[in-house]
Amino acid sequence: MEYLIHLAILFSIYAILGVSLNLVVGYTGLLSVTHAAFFGVGAYTTAIFLTKSDIGFFSSLIFGIVIAVVVSSLIGVVLSKFKGDYYALGTFGFNTIVFAIFLNWQNLTMGPLGISGIPKPELFGINFANNFNFLVLSFIFLFLVYFFSRFVVNSSFGRVLKAIREDEIAISVFGYNTLYFKLIIFVISSAMAAVAGSLFASYITFIDPSSFQLQESMFILVIIILGGLANLRGSLLGALFLILLPEILRFVGFPSGIEAQMRQVVYGIILILLMLYRPQGVIGEYKL
Repeated sequence: MEYLIHLAILFSIYAILGVSLNLVVGYTGLLSVTHAAFFGVGAYTTAIFLTKSDIGFFSSLIFGIVIAVVVSSLIGVVLSKFKGDYYALGTFGFNTIVFAIFLNWQNLTMGPLGISGIPKPELFGINFANNFNFLVLSFIFLFLVYFFSRFVVNSSFGRVLKAIREDEIAISVFGYNTLYFKLIIFVISSAMAAVAGSLFASYITFIDPSSFQLQESMFILVIIILGGLANLRGSLLGALFLILLPEILRFVGFPSGIEAQMRQVVYGIILILLMLYRPQGVIGEYKL
């Protein structure tokens, strides 16, 4: 039972990441591979505040969101001027820079050694060290992120995002400042990723730079490509599948020496098949 709760917590965290990235990639048509950077910003902010000060989890989470908003606003101003492959390359470069900061700013992040002993949240006498309590907390945040995202995509703001995805030049002719819309959705998405990072750090109680490298951004991207682009429920489906897939593969009986490598092979095969036969994902509405 405890292990199922553990998987459910991981699902909720990666579902938040998937839903938030889908706002940028699926609904706005911007290929971003920097989500792990803001995931890491939230995680490291929470870890540093909880281990080096008396600030509680929820205050550190707010600080993480604020820092993610500031950083994403600065980098988003630059990225919003790019289109297509250049946008993707810009996000790739930013993720690389942030990973290098996590790895080398040892006085703050402890570098490759990571930060350990991160305490669990506590609120109004409720201790979230209990995994079931943490599961409830993580699902509350998933609920908030999901329904806020639904509100965004179903609003007039969301309709402009879809129009940018289909034809940015055409929507510009009608007087819409597309740079503004791309910046705002990038900032919103980054703030949500920081929430997931705060939950991740406090749940795992240990973080190091390896959790926030480019490979993690690609994993989050696969979540939404698999589940469905421009479909929030698809993000949930993709997160659920990729969290459960390693458990399913345990029953295949791969030799222990190559088990991890074979999982990557299976991921690759699934992705290739999707690109060939269902490029918009299982229940997606948009093709990259």
